[in-house]
Amino acid sequence: MAKQLKISVGQHTDKGRKEINQDFHGVYIPEEPQLTSKGIAIALADGISSSNVSQIASESTVASFLDDYFCTSEAWSVKKSAQQVLTATNSWLHAQTRQSQYRYDKDRGYVCTLSAMVIKSTTAHIFHVGDTRIYRLRDKALEQLTTDHRLWVSQDKSYLSRGMGINAQLEIEYKSLQVEAGDIFLFATDGVYEFASSRFIINAIAKNANDLDQAAKLIVEEALEQDSDDNLTAQIIRVDELPSKDVDEAYQQLTQLPFPPILEARMELDDFTIIREVHASSRSHVYLAVDNETSTPVIMKTPSVDLQGDPAYLERFLLEEWIARRINSPYVLKPCMQNRKRNYLYITSEFIDGQTLTQWMIDNPKPDLETVRGIVEQIAKGLRAFHRLEMLHQDLRPANIMIDTTGTVKIIDFGSTKVAGISEISTPIEQSNLQGTAQYTAPEYLLGESGTSRSDIFSLGVITYQMLTGKLPYGAEVAKTKTKAAQKKLQYMSVLDDEREIPAWVDDTIKKSVHPDPYKRYETLSEFLYELRHPSKEFLNKTRAPLLDRDPVIFWKAISLILGGVIIALLAK
Repeated sequence: MAKQLKISVGQHTDKGRKEINQDFHGVYIPEEPQLTSKGIAIALADGISSSNVSQIASESTVASFLDDYFCTSEAWSVKKSAQQVLTATNSWLHAQTRQSQYRYDKDRGYVCTLSAMVIKSTTAHIFHVGDTRIYRLRDKALEQLTTDHRLWVSQDKSYLSRGMGINAQLEIEYKSLQVEAGDIFLFATDGVYEFASSRFIINAIAKNANDLDQAAKLIVEEALEQDSDDNLTAQIIRVDELPSKDVDEAYQQLTQLPFPPILEARMELDDFTIIREVHASSRSHVYLAVDNETSTPVIMKTPSVDLQGDPAYLERFLLEEWIARRINSPYVLKPCMQNRKRNYLYITSEFIDGQTLTQWMIDNPKPDLETVRGIVEQIAKGLRAFHRLEMLHQDLRPANIMIDTTGTVKIIDFGSTKVAGISEISTPIEQSNLQGTAQYTAPEYLLGESGTSRSDIFSLGVITYQMLTGKLPYGAEVAKTKTKAAQKKLQYMSVLDDEREIPAWVDDTIKKSVHPDPYKRYETLSEFLYELRHPSKEFLNKTRAPLLDRDPVIFWKAISLILGGVIIALLAK
């Protein structure tokens, strides 16, 4: 029987003499097939004492690493998967600091250090930022595997030169090394390694080989007794068993998965039976299939064979699966978690029994305003799930929105989604799958500018307009405007007409959401949704009748009072 990767773990943390514990740590050991295809992940983060929110950064960094790494494609290398996840997390932390009261004092923002390791097959992959440390204990000797990213300005004063969340760009120290059965790795924060001696650590692990939690606790207690004034965390990882080479070699082929052929009804692929083709384009093929193990219908998306030599296309295809796995929202398409060996490159997701918003609009050419509001609000909830993770959808259109038989609305396509901090994603203009949807694309993209959440709001505003009118707010003119001067000349066509009972303030709301200038649109989805149900102050002030028309008596009394005051002042002189 082939061997599996097996480890033993010991962990202990203590706030020490601090009021709160800003350290965070964790280990994740998945079941097969991910144990072989993705490995085991370990992470330790340490907050910085100058920040009151650093513990949030530590917890978020470790949690996202342990969760999101296993959401990445099995076709990606460990290095690529981990770096993508850490880069995205760094961008999120940096954004939280920029949006907080600490934007001009990053040492008090959402910042932490991180030491992480992925053990896959017989290799340990190390990812390190900051001054937490990873040691290897072999032959009764401790070897430091990481470098302290700390700049000393004097004998007693230093500061972090690298850290999670400090800068918009993240520089990660990476190294890989071969692992042997019996190797022991120690993860420790500076509150531990600066006070517990190597001799004590080695002896504590040796004497408590059958209880590594106790060994970690003794190491932390020793550092505390030696006057450590910081939080203290120690993790001990012992490699008990390594997988046999034949199993490892078989799974290494996951990084070179072949493209599946064009599929037809009744064909089988990796224990899925194809029912029929749902959609086909030059970029991908979408099929309705049945999972033979669970007998549940699923949607299978396969890449186009014609594009197998295009690295950028493969990047986006694989990234789409990771994005789907990261988002947890009832208003966003849910992926099927891969729990079996995959022999071809494809993505599976839930099957939605319903219709696209495109078809819904054909079937419902004149929906009432409340129905439109309900659909828009659900789409917005799905978009919020993207925006909270520092992601932009960038290709929101009726064909990418499904409405199931219960009336639930779901966003179903992530091929153009931009994840903050990940440079591999092209801009919307560079992605050819946006060329046919320019009427929903925010005008700033047509100028080659980067998008923001306001860009997604533009697309949602266009969809809202189209549901109410069956038309587009600027017709086909947006796609023709390649300069700001041309965009300023765009003429918005009102949704108001004699046949529909639509309040004038709703027209104002939609007009603002699709303004050609992103800075004149709504800043947040919540603002747009609120004013889709309530007249704005600007509208009320603009449409309010003059006082003379509203109450002539009060108007003339006020005029008389003013004139009386003027006469008294003149007489007094």
